[in-house]
Amino acid sequence: MSTTEPRTRVRGLVPILATPFDAAGALDVPGLRRLVEFQLAAGAAGLAVFGMASEGFALTTAERATILAETRAIAGPDLPLVAGVSATSTATALELATAARDGGADALMVLPPFLAKPTGGQVVNFYGTVAEHSGLHVMVQDAPAATGVAMPVPLIVELSKLVGVESVKVETQPTAPKVGEVVTATDSEFDVLGGQNAFFVLEEYARGALGTMPACEFTDVLAPILADWQAGRHDAAHEAFNRLLPLVRFGLQPRLAWAVHKEVLVRRGIIDSATVRDPAVALDAGSRAALDSILRLAPLPAWSA
Repeated sequence: MSTTEPRTRVRGLVPILATPFDAAGALDVPGLRRLVEFQLAAGAAGLAVFGMASEGFALTTAERATILAETRAIAGPDLPLVAGVSATSTATALELATAARDGGADALMVLPPFLAKPTGGQVVNFYGTVAEHSGLHVMVQDAPAATGVAMPVPLIVELSKLVGVESVKVETQPTAPKVGEVVTATDSEFDVLGGQNAFFVLEEYARGALGTMPACEFTDVLAPILADWQAGRHDAAHEAFNRLLPLVRFGLQPRLAWAVHKEVLVRRGIIDSATVRDPAVALDAGSRAALDSILRLAPLPAWSA
C-alpha cells in the first residue's frame, strides 16, 4: 500500500445503488436522482454504482456514463463515489476503470478476472496495473461465490502492499472471521469492509470492519443501527438489526435479489418501477407474498423528497 495518505477513504455505510428502469426497460434518470437524494437524506457516507446490486452486468457504456454523471451531480463533489469494475481481462478492466475515473468516480470496487481463472500472481499483477493506470483508490472485491476466484488472506496481504490498493470488501463466508484475519494481518491504513447485503455487519464491525456496502433500500434504517454500534450501544444495535434482518436475508436470493431491492424502493415511493433486465427476474407471486409478510411485520416508512 502507498505510504502516503489514501486518495479517498471509503468507510462507513456506502450503499450500492440499484439502477432504476422504467416500465419499458429504459434507464429512469429521474428515478435515479430521487434514489441518490434518498441516500443523502438517509445518511450514506458514500455511494457505489455498478456493483452486483446495480445490475451492472446489464448496463450499456452510455448508461454507465449517464449514471455516473447524474449521481455525481446530485451527490456533490465531496461524497465518495465508488464505481464497480467487473471485467474478464486486464485490458477490459482498464477500459472500465478509465471511463469511471473520467466520469467522476473517486474509487473503484474491482472484481478479479473470473472467466479464465487467474493465478495468485496474476491477481497481484492485475490489481497493481488497475491501480497504477487509473490513479484511483482501488478496493479489492473478495467475492468467490460470484467469481469462483478465491482470495486467501496471504493473497489479500500482498494486494494491500500495492500502491493505490487501499481497501478490501470481504464477501467470503463466513465473513466475520475473515474480516478479523485480514484486519490483523494488514497495515492499519488498509481498510476492511463487509458486503453480502450487510447480513453479518455487526459481527464484521466487532472484528474490525470500518464499513459496509449493502443494497440501497434500507439505508435510513441501517444508519442509526450502525451509529448505535459505534457509540457502544451494542444491545440496542442488535435489537434493531434483528427487526431488519428478514428483509436483509430476503434480498440475498440469487436471481431475485435485484427485484427485491427495487420492489421495496417502489413501495417506499423512491422509484416508480421494479423492472429488471434479463437474466434477472421479476418476483413471482409467492415471493411477492413473502415480501408482503416481511414488510407487514417490520414496515419501512414511505419517503418523499
